[in-house]
Amino acid sequence: MAENHEKLDILLKKLEVLLEKQEAFSKEVNQLQSEIQQLKGTTTSTAEKEKPQPNIPKTEPKLRPFREQAKSKKAALDWDFPPKPQKSKTDFEKFIGENLANKIGIIIVIIGVAIGAKYTIENHLIGPLTRIIIGYTVGIGLMGFAIKLKEKYENFSAVLLSGAMAIMYFITFAAFSFYGLIGLPVTFILMVIFTAFTVLAALHYDKQVISHIGLVGAYAVPFLLSDGSGNVGFLFSYIAIINAGILVIAIKKYWKALYYSAFGLTWVIYLVWFIFEYDRLDHFGLAMIFLAIFFILFYLAFLAYKFLQKEKFSSADIVMLLSNAFIFYALGYALLADHSEKESFLGVFTLANAIIHFLVSLPIYRRKLADRNLFYLVIGLVLIFITLAFPVQLDGNWVTLLWTGEAALLYWIGRTKQVAFYEKLAYPLMLIAFFSLIQDWSIVYGKYSFEIEANHFTPLINIHFLSSLLFLAGFGWIYWLQSKTDFSPSWKPSKGTVNIISFGIPAILLFSTFYTFLVEINAYWQQLYVRSEVVIGNIGLTTEGSVRNEDILHFKAVWAICYSLFFLSGLAFLNSKKLRSQPLGWVNLVLIAFTLLIFLASGLYALSELRVTYLDPPHPEYFVYGFGNILMRYISFVFVGIAIVAAYLYQRQPFINQPFVMEFDFGLHLTLVWALSSELIHWMDMAGWSKQYKLGLSIFWGIYALTLIGIGIWKNKKYLRIAAIALFGLTLLKLFFYDISHLDTIAKTVVFISLGILLLIISFLYNKFKHIISDETNH
Repeated sequence: MAENHEKLDILLKKLEVLLEKQEAFSKEVNQLQSEIQQLKGTTTSTAEKEKPQPNIPKTEPKLRPFREQAKSKKAALDWDFPPKPQKSKTDFEKFIGENLANKIGIIIVIIGVAIGAKYTIENHLIGPLTRIIIGYTVGIGLMGFAIKLKEKYENFSAVLLSGAMAIMYFITFAAFSFYGLIGLPVTFILMVIFTAFTVLAALHYDKQVISHIGLVGAYAVPFLLSDGSGNVGFLFSYIAIINAGILVIAIKKYWKALYYSAFGLTWVIYLVWFIFEYDRLDHFGLAMIFLAIFFILFYLAFLAYKFLQKEKFSSADIVMLLSNAFIFYALGYALLADHSEKESFLGVFTLANAIIHFLVSLPIYRRKLADRNLFYLVIGLVLIFITLAFPVQLDGNWVTLLWTGEAALLYWIGRTKQVAFYEKLAYPLMLIAFFSLIQDWSIVYGKYSFEIEANHFTPLINIHFLSSLLFLAGFGWIYWLQSKTDFSPSWKPSKGTVNIISFGIPAILLFSTFYTFLVEINAYWQQLYVRSEVVIGNIGLTTEGSVRNEDILHFKAVWAICYSLFFLSGLAFLNSKKLRSQPLGWVNLVLIAFTLLIFLASGLYALSELRVTYLDPPHPEYFVYGFGNILMRYISFVFVGIAIVAAYLYQRQPFINQPFVMEFDFGLHLTLVWALSSELIHWMDMAGWSKQYKLGLSIFWGIYALTLIGIGIWKNKKYLRIAAIALFGLTLLKLFFYDISHLDTIAKTVVFISLGILLLIISFLYNKFKHIISDETNH
């Protein structure tokens, strides 16, 4: 008893010490809370004051310095950062009344005049000459009224003047195109005069609205008045004159909206005409002439202001310049390709594009503009069109190699000589080479390319595979340069650009490596399938048919999956041992999981079809169905096992930096239960018990669920136990809604008793190890 008293005293002393520490800790906490509240300038609520407080020494002397400091800081903040004045609200009424209403109004007036003119034309209300005179009268009157109002109401006057010019345009167009009241020379003179006047007015007023409504609005005139029988040559001449006016404005003003509107409308009109009305016999010369005119006018319009003012090009300017160049080339290519006699000039046309851009680059270089990128951009166009000239005029895989070599050379110069321009040029060439390789694959290895005997070739020993290897060599060199060198000091790309470049090049290299061998594997089996064709005659009929060995297609599908698993597993081992890249690791894991899912969903089906043809050959008189149909199943399981080991290896790598134990276990057990279920069906089918596999499958799922629960208890993994319960629930649903209707009485008895026993065992395990499960849950 004395011994117990001593122990009790010791424990009470320890308790006393702990209580003192707790009290001291509580005081410190209350002091900190009080100081924080004081610094925030808040006061304790009345309710809190009424609460009983522990006996704490007064903290006022300690808090006074903090309060003074907080007050001084607050005063400083108030002094340094005065409250921002509220922005005055936009006067929308004023904006609509003074600015927007007049523009909408003049557009409505123009449309109204056009509709009225169209109505009088269709209903023959007044003669053609009278219509034209009235139209000119309205236009001139509106112009005079606009000029008179200029001094006091400049904005309103500018809108009226632009509307007047639009009316003058379409009246002149109607006088020539519909009525023939004036000839072509007079029409052109009037159009030039109206364009010149509109340009001068826009510059004099310094109002972009005049050019918009007066020039751009004039594009709509032919379509508002057209009866479907217009003169295409005159239409394009009319548009060319308007664009010439825009070019003149471009020399003095940099009005982006004007350029964009004119650019878009011109090319849309041309493209619509080319698609629906173009006739290569009647329109080829006219189409090429005006295509060149529009291209040159817009090229000069985009360059004029920047060139004369020596200003830098924005990204939008570059987009417009490139769009103009490639629209011209694409339409010109289509025109020549559609004309059988002119098709041979495609290479010359492509080379001519390069010469045009080179001629433009000369004055840019000599003037030494402030923006040297403009020179590099135009020179880039020269290189692009020179490069395009080869595949346009010639065919062959060597074109892909040419682009690959050019990209590798430019990248080497850019990285090793620290010239950013060459490196920038290399990136689009890399993409061109990559897409060219994909096109080569689609042509050479396409599904129907092996239907012709002449197209057959030996896998891995052919020019196409060699071309792919040389492409890989070029990109491998580029990737090595990327890993060993840095960007040019003169080029500071954004973080997003750096990421795209850093991941894009190895991604292209990996994909190309993977696909290079995959297409060869597919080509091998595809050729065997085509060559297996046997022509057979129908008894009693005069017609003949043919059969092919369909097993070859199943072998093709399974081998493609096995190769994919092998490639991805090899990549996983390489990354785990050498590269140690986290992004590559996660991408690799996702691809392994996806390929395993394809194997489970598609590969196992192909293997089951091979088993069916082995047991019951459809055409034994023509084809041999050997043991390879069965052996292929276990060969594929080897590749599946390697892939699972590769994923497990990632799980143990510290550079992955994020555990995925639960995901790995889920994938592992899903693969196991799916593959073992297939194996059970396989051997029951081989044994001739195909009708009983439903019973065996339900029992197997129950046993696997029981095993999974045991593993979950042993490894303290709750998610495995939940997955096991879900699997057992699925098994019960299968039992009640599917198995019962297909089983006899004995089978039903067996399966019910088996699953019942399994459920009892599961319940026993949960009761036996409930303390482990409870501790795990609480933890």
